[in-house]
Amino acid sequence: MTEKSLPVLPPVNAEAAEQMWSAYLESKGIPRTKAPHYVAESFGDHPALADELLDEMLHGTKRATSSLASDYAYYNERVPQPEDHCIVCDGQGQPRAILRVLSVERSSFFEVDAQFAAAEGEGDLSLEYWRAEHEKFWRRTQKSIGIDWNPEDTANAGGELVLERFEVCWPQEHAD
Repeated sequence: MTEKSLPVLPPVNAEAAEQMWSAYLESKGIPRTKAPHYVAESFGDHPALADELLDEMLHGTKRATSSLASDYAYYNERVPQPEDHCIVCDGQGQPRAILRVLSVERSSFFEVDAQFAAAEGEGDLSLEYWRAEHEKFWRRTQKSIGIDWNPEDTANAGGELVLERFEVCWPQEHAD
């Protein structure tokens, strides 16, 4: 399959995500009025990648993720904050896990270190792998919205990266 023919992620099953969120809050004794901010989404930009990254989160070492700060403005989304939660969906848009954001930092592409790259839990866990795969990913996703992106762009205003560290907190059998 070529990058040009990558299938699009389906929408999140919002009803199932809400059911998972309610079960999580109830299990933790958190009243709705005190519930933290959350989003429901898949990682990646196509179903196979979403499934791969979810598997790394549930059965591997993935405890971090990175994104372009400019995407939050483009899609009119809130930049994640510590204590936010994310319902992570599979490649079919079905909710499978909940994570809690532990920390959020800003960085340029070239300031990401080997420790963070390993925490993303992908490939051979090396910084070289992280750089190669994330450069391909961001070039592809930015091209889809009409932007010719390159790693040097992250030094410019709005081009920086948002680096999140997280823990898996639901379902219980996968919780950290």
